[in-house]
Amino acid sequence: MIVDILFYLFATVLVVSAATVVSARNPVHSVLFLILAFFNAAALFLIAGAEFLAMILVIVYVGAVAVLFLFVVMMLDVDFVQLRSGFQKYLPVGGLVGAVLFVELLSVIGGWKLAPQAGQMRFAPIDTKISNTEAIGKILYTDYVFLFQAAGLVLLVAMIGAIVLTLRDRKTSRHQNIRQQTERKVADTLEMVTMGLGTGTGTEFYRPKVEEVAETHVHEDHGHGH
Repeated sequence: MIVDILFYLFATVLVVSAATVVSARNPVHSVLFLILAFFNAAALFLIAGAEFLAMILVIVYVGAVAVLFLFVVMMLDVDFVQLRSGFQKYLPVGGLVGAVLFVELLSVIGGWKLAPQAGQMRFAPIDTKISNTEAIGKILYTDYVFLFQAAGLVLLVAMIGAIVLTLRDRKTSRHQNIRQQTERKVADTLEMVTMGLGTGTGTEFYRPKVEEVAETHVHEDHGHGH
């Protein structure tokens, strides 16, 4: 009974926070609600017995990805007036993309059905000899290894594309010449200098002359005499 109440509580907060992420006007509030959604999703994973996925969701997504989003949003000087000015201009393209995604979701939901052996698998004994983490690893790297590698390749392409799109070549920045560095010789960068015994590296030390020290002592002696 308590588990059911906690499940519906976390699920409700998760759905509300996920909807607020999209509907919030302030991007900082969107990131904060995204962190709240991640925590509630981690709680649902704990209820389902997937503690590894819960810890990964908290450590990786909340501790790294969401916090990085928050810092980037807070550091960027976003002009919301200019950002919203092009809404009507890109509305037809955005509506077309949204319609395509909606049709794809309908096709997925309409064509989805349970496997024939799904009902029997509920009563199948669970192997308690292996942990949850080991079971997930076996599923990822045996049954779904191709899909796992394909997802990693898509993320790599997305990362490279983001770097290429945001890269700006500044004339004031200093560039690295790999060919010049590899072709240089030792004599071009290093110089052997013979130093004498007791000599420094050219640092000057200022000290009073011998005559000035003697005159200072004479004045001090006279002062003590008086």
